[in-house]
Amino acid sequence: MLEVQVKMRAAGSPARAQHSSRFFRTGPGQYGEGDRFLGLTVPEVRAFVPQCKDLSLEQVVELLHSPWHEERLLALVLLAKRFPKDSRRIYDLYLEHIADYVNNWDLVDTSAPAIVGAFLVKQPDRSILRRLACSSNLWERRVAVVATQGLIRQNQFQDTLDLCELLLKDREDLIHKACGWMLREIGKRALSALLEFLDKWATQMPRTMLRYSLEKLDPDQRRTYMDARPANV
Repeated sequence: MLEVQVKMRAAGSPARAQHSSRFFRTGPGQYGEGDRFLGLTVPEVRAFVPQCKDLSLEQVVELLHSPWHEERLLALVLLAKRFPKDSRRIYDLYLEHIADYVNNWDLVDTSAPAIVGAFLVKQPDRSILRRLACSSNLWERRVAVVATQGLIRQNQFQDTLDLCELLLKDREDLIHKACGWMLREIGKRALSALLEFLDKWATQMPRTMLRYSLEKLDPDQRRTYMDARPANV
């Protein structure tokens, strides 16, 4: 066991761990089934980063393999921090570990834009996004969508729009939220691109996806798009 793991486990709060277990839906049949928590806040986890500066990449991967959620979160923060100096290796390693270890929405959201998105910004071939989006694994699909935040920040929107169209019929609320969030991010930078997407697809978008995408529009626009959506969609 790594020294930082010993310290993290000693610092955890059982009461917070119980709250996190409920918040991240760890019960039978829920998306986070079986996940285990030490009871650390995100700032508390990030406070361990300076203590990890001498860890090898292999040790960071060991941390990522932990059964404890916060230790996996720390590993992902470390991978994102090291990404600029070893981008290809960390990108490949990350893709290999999504299904089993990047397995809750906060873990995805912390790491996907900083690793997958950052890598793909300069890549002409982004077919990996579609492959992930078509996966049967929830977390691979969420990585596909949330990773595009890294592209949106560079005013590259088409991949996000294509994925949101592809995932219109996805059954998972966490995917609806991710798509709506990324569409909202596009709207902050290019309102016309968001409105064009909404004009075409609002009537077919899941309610959660649509609601998230509309959050920065004025009340009349939000009402128009929500009212246009059939009640049974």
